[in-house]
Amino acid sequence: MSKRCAVLFSGGKDSTYAAWLAKKKGYEPICLVSVFSKNPHSFMFHTPNIKLVKSQAKIMNLPLITQKTKGKKEEELRDLEKAIKRAKRRFKIETIVSGALASNYQKSRIENICKNLNLRLISPLWQKDELEYLRELIKNKFKVIITGVFAYPLNEKWLGREIDNKFIEDIKELNKKYKIHPAGEGGEFETFVLDCPLFKHELKVKSFKDFREGENAWRREMRVE
Repeated sequence: MSKRCAVLFSGGKDSTYAAWLAKKKGYEPICLVSVFSKNPHSFMFHTPNIKLVKSQAKIMNLPLITQKTKGKKEEELRDLEKAIKRAKRRFKIETIVSGALASNYQKSRIENICKNLNLRLISPLWQKDELEYLRELIKNKFKVIITGVFAYPLNEKWLGREIDNKFIEDIKELNKKYKIHPAGEGGEFETFVLDCPLFKHELKVKSFKDFREGENAWRREMRVE
């Protein structure tokens, strides 16, 4: 089977690290596929700073297929399928790379789409130990920052924090006390990758604005270059 693949890409740590792991395993990322959801509470798709995937695709030197969706539960899957179908037709890919880590909801639905389109799915992060994963991000020079927090006791002070050793220690404590998933897999926080081995150079944050969305919900929207 061909090793040409499309990466389901949100600009956050999971999809970017999955792309890197796939490349290490001999797969050839040919394009990125991103869904722009109008629903900030989408069940399937990452939304903070989603339009910045255009900047990331540019420094990865990969074409980007984008698809808009209203973000209605289950209906948004049809929009994802449209985007994957376009990737298959345009780039002759045979494999999809997903950053699914622990969400059966996401993985099972992507599996169904791939089955319908006769594509193979690989999820290199699936069921990976979350603390080991965070340490690997640091070790492999992924510069990842927090762009949204959506669970008590996380607050606006976490916005912009880099995933480093201090972050790991702090999130371990929150996991013990409040059951916060260390990798944010329960939707507790969202991330953005500023630099990694797949990028030609690091992205710099030029400006940002923070928005409060609820009692324990904050989001940072950024401009990068």
